[in-house]
Amino acid sequence: MTFGDSLRETRNSFGPLCVGIDPHEHLLRAWDLEVSARGVREFGLRTVAASAGRVGVVKPQVSFFERFGSAGFQALEAVMAAARDAGLLVIADAKRGDIGTTMDGYTAAWLSPGSPLEADAVTVSPYLGAGSLQATFAFALQHGKGVFVLAATSNPEGRVLQRAVPHAGEGHAGSVAAEVVETVSAWTRTAEPDAALSSVGFVIGATVDRADAGLPARLSPAAPILAPGFGAQGAEPRDLARLFGPDAHAVIASESRSILSAGPDPVALAARIDERRALYSEDQHG
Repeated sequence: MTFGDSLRETRNSFGPLCVGIDPHEHLLRAWDLEVSARGVREFGLRTVAASAGRVGVVKPQVSFFERFGSAGFQALEAVMAAARDAGLLVIADAKRGDIGTTMDGYTAAWLSPGSPLEADAVTVSPYLGAGSLQATFAFALQHGKGVFVLAATSNPEGRVLQRAVPHAGEGHAGSVAAEVVETVSAWTRTAEPDAALSSVGFVIGATVDRADAGLPARLSPAAPILAPGFGAQGAEPRDLARLFGPDAHAVIASESRSILSAGPDPVALAARIDERRALYSEDQHG
């Protein structure tokens, strides 16, 4: 089974909500946990326990673990292993991006079966050239894994680069973000010609105006979209269909602060997840 197949099944069962595991320092303190590797491990494990059976996907933000060095990575390994053992799909939000054997190393770390950091999918940056990621895509497909390529992010700093128009005067009217999407989509058309949903998708912020970013109204072929921006960042679950149109069926809506602010009590945290999940209407689950 490909990652695209697994994601479709999971989304059909649980809907689009993805719980972000983001142990910000202020959240650790609010949860009465140490600002340490031990604290982020406990934070992550509690979030996994509350998420299991309620959502299908979790997304640990790697940086909050990495800040504590080797002990932080050990904490992340424990959290991701617990999530996968609980039947959750794990997207490692690592945003790796490089060329050649360096990128191969990142790929092996996050996507190799049996790796200590094994995830079901990883986020990557295409800004050393989307073509530099093709070996990662091929590796992911070979091992039933997924990749989410940064395309159009909601942070204002990304706007100038992502919306820039390359090759001015040479007949190319699309933005850099659009060129990233087309380059990746061209690869998946060949690699997964019969897939209902590809295993290589995109990160597109829920607060991004897709037309303004130069993105197509519909992805072709169909690809999963990891969409941060729901909840605390302002996008509302009821707006998912309007924001993503014909691609709405493939959106994974990431929320973290809107859920994690419920605090450490397991009953309250589970109830908040149920509450946020219910806000995504039934017609978006299929």
